[in-house]
Amino acid sequence: MIGSLAGVLAAAAVFVASHMLLSSDAMRPALIGQLGEGGFRILYSLVALAALAWLVAAYASAPYVGLWPESRWTRYVPLVVMPFAAVLALCGATTRSPFAVGGEALAERSDPVPGVLKVTRHPVLWALALWALAHIPPNGDVASLILFAAFAVLAFAGMYHIDRRRERSLGAAWGPIALTTSVLPFAAIASGRVKLDFAGIGAWRLLAGVAVYLALLVGHVFVIGVSALPV
Repeated sequence: MIGSLAGVLAAAAVFVASHMLLSSDAMRPALIGQLGEGGFRILYSLVALAALAWLVAAYASAPYVGLWPESRWTRYVPLVVMPFAAVLALCGATTRSPFAVGGEALAERSDPVPGVLKVTRHPVLWALALWALAHIPPNGDVASLILFAAFAVLAFAGMYHIDRRRERSLGAAWGPIALTTSVLPFAAIASGRVKLDFAGIGAWRLLAGVAVYLALLVGHVFVIGVSALPV
């Protein structure tokens, strides 16, 4: 099905569904029982990589079917959004979290949700969602819409799925965590349930996130073949 919009749609569906099914309550415990935790993670990674490779290949060979005309202003959307995505991704990836794979034991710490986790429980998934949504306006064709929508759906579905799984696995420890965090960025802080933990975030993470953004900005033309600058 490579070379058609149907192929992109099929690959996107498998990409999202494979993540959801393998991590579901129906399949995950059974697979861990058969393969062990390490074996399950290897299987999950292999399936995810295969599905991603299919999606990328299907997208690269899909015909161009325009939905809206190219406009200069749309190229500013990722320029504005991506610094936040890069900072969230860097902060989330370098902060120990009870929401990460194997992180349940961290819920017993005196401060189980430090730093960026007080901004949102899912900084990396929000980074993925922002990246995907920000790239829809400047890519006004059907294949791009399918591709980026798939990543956005995966990100938001992942947030819901992780919360439900942690609510079951953490038991009583879930209550204080849910009270002092939020899915929507800054919602818990805005409501006064928790204060911004700038010390926990660390200035180095913010600077590193900006550095990642600048690297992506410069490298975009070399990796994707199109300049990220609105020129």
